[in-house]
Amino acid sequence: MRQKLLMVLLGALFGLGTAWAEGLGEVGKADAAAHNDTEKKETKKSRFTIGGYGEAVYSRNFYSDSYLRYTSADAHKDEKHSRFDLPHVVLMLGYDFGKGWSFGTEIEFEHGGTESAIEIEEEEGGEYESEIERGGEVALEQFWIQKSFCPQFNIRLGHIIVPVGATNAHHLPTEFFGVYRPEGENTIFPCTWHETGVSLWGQTGDWRYEALLIAGLDSERFGRKGWIHDGSASPYEFKIANSLAGAFRIDNYSIKGLRLSVSGYAGNSFHNTLKTPSSSYDNVKGTVLIGAFDFHFDRWNWVARGNFDYGHLSDSDVITAYNMDGTNTSPSPKQSVGSAALAAGIEVGYNIFSQINKLHQQGQKFYLFGRYDYYDSMYDTAPSIVDFQYCGRHRVAVGVNYYPIKDIVLKGEYSIGLLKSRYNNEPSLSFGVAYAGLFNM
Repeated sequence: MRQKLLMVLLGALFGLGTAWAEGLGEVGKADAAAHNDTEKKETKKSRFTIGGYGEAVYSRNFYSDSYLRYTSADAHKDEKHSRFDLPHVVLMLGYDFGKGWSFGTEIEFEHGGTESAIEIEEEEGGEYESEIERGGEVALEQFWIQKSFCPQFNIRLGHIIVPVGATNAHHLPTEFFGVYRPEGENTIFPCTWHETGVSLWGQTGDWRYEALLIAGLDSERFGRKGWIHDGSASPYEFKIANSLAGAFRIDNYSIKGLRLSVSGYAGNSFHNTLKTPSSSYDNVKGTVLIGAFDFHFDRWNWVARGNFDYGHLSDSDVITAYNMDGTNTSPSPKQSVGSAALAAGIEVGYNIFSQINKLHQQGQKFYLFGRYDYYDSMYDTAPSIVDFQYCGRHRVAVGVNYYPIKDIVLKGEYSIGLLKSRYNNEPSLSFGVAYAGLFNM
């Protein structure tokens, strides 16, 4: 009898314990659900976003950095140099005001400085020259107010990115394999290209579009090695807008893992300056036309990216003569400029950690990659302009990208610039660390 009574008591206690444990489990679930709801509510209430990206790099360049290296190649054949650099450090801030209104800004510190520099000027016998790339102490890459009516139609007004070419549209350091941005587009285009104006953009289905009306380029800032690269920069405290320009970009995502994009630009540049040319220049336009195609493929542990860009400048001979005739105090580099420029590149990488289950499950990635570029800032020239053949080159690079987590990458790369036989090739070994992401508040 006592044994039966003991068994009944033990059974009752076990049942109560189980019920109590289940009750605690339900309470725990309720608490977790309440906590998740609170997190969701807090996320919904958070209208402020902060993020950024940055790069720190080291390069050992097995070629001369003398300003005479292209005029006396033999004298500088065996020279080498090294450098540390902070190419881009950017802080991004945004705020959602509600009812479709939002704000965004990007503040960039290039090369860890204030965008003023001392350079050795090739065109003036190696003299030291103080150069101001843009007015102000820091670069304000974006500053805009946006009104979103629906996913298919949004208006953005202010200082905005001009998404012409692959690099301008996708310039975060986690969006390309090289230690530095792709050299071709980074040479012949403003990069990152940003102007003040208005943008209309939207996405419907597998298509995204963007159309921009912006300030035109300034032909006084065009040069030999960079073509129109410096034409968007202003040495003044404002941006001249005597001439307006238009730009567009269209992206298609119909095929899984693949983005196909076309972009373009059109605008006059010659009269977009503070200096008023004489009436004999009334018919000179300096029209800049750019057409670009780029793609991005990310599937089956492969990543491939490529671009092809072609640009044309009318009246390049007149612009060259006009700029070279300027005063010594002119912000113009006083260089010849090509009537056409070209940049083409492709890179392919494979994530070898995809074959190591433990590392793959942890989200780590390790890409082996190769890249090829060809670019020429003087791809075509007017008959009266000397073609400086060192402006055109092939470039081959191989390297690695290691992502310990999604937003951080460590990079290593060997590259070589292949020039015409009268010049020395330019091999280099570079290492870098970079990040890009949003920070939780």
